Amino acid sequence: MSEILKKAVDEGRLSLHEYDERLQKTYTARTYGDLDKIILDLPRPSRRTGMQPYRAGQPVSGSGWAPPMQQQQQSKDGTDWLRGLWMAWAIAVSVNVVVWVLVCLSTAEFIYPWPVWVAGPWGAMLLVTTLMRRPRRDQ
Repeated sequence: MSEILKKAVDEGRLSLHEYDERLQKTYTARTYGDLDKIILDLPRPSRRTGMQPYRAGQPVSGSGWAPPMQQQQQSKDGTDWLRGLWMAWAIAVSVNVVVWVLVCLSTAEFIYPWPVWVAGPWGAMLLVTTLMRRPRRDQ
């Protein structure tokens, strides 16, 4: 936000006094709405600065005017969420196996391998979901 105000001063759109007042408001702002009010009345930036015009409701980045909100891009086949689920499964199973191994080592006896109840049902559901989402080859 301070960079936006500095660029406005550099372009002559704000006096030093206005810059100081708005900068103080920036550092005391509590909500994004408060920040929006600080720069909402500024004239459109010149094209030579490379900044995009500010529109209310857009997030403010620290390096200039904020670009429009963009949705996260998914991979071509749309399986990013499935990879995330597999990663969560792998982490959960790994933690449980490590705990099980530590318990077996600390008691010096083989304990029933209970991590299979964490890995099995969840892994089976993920496997079915993964196989169902695979693209089918037409013959």
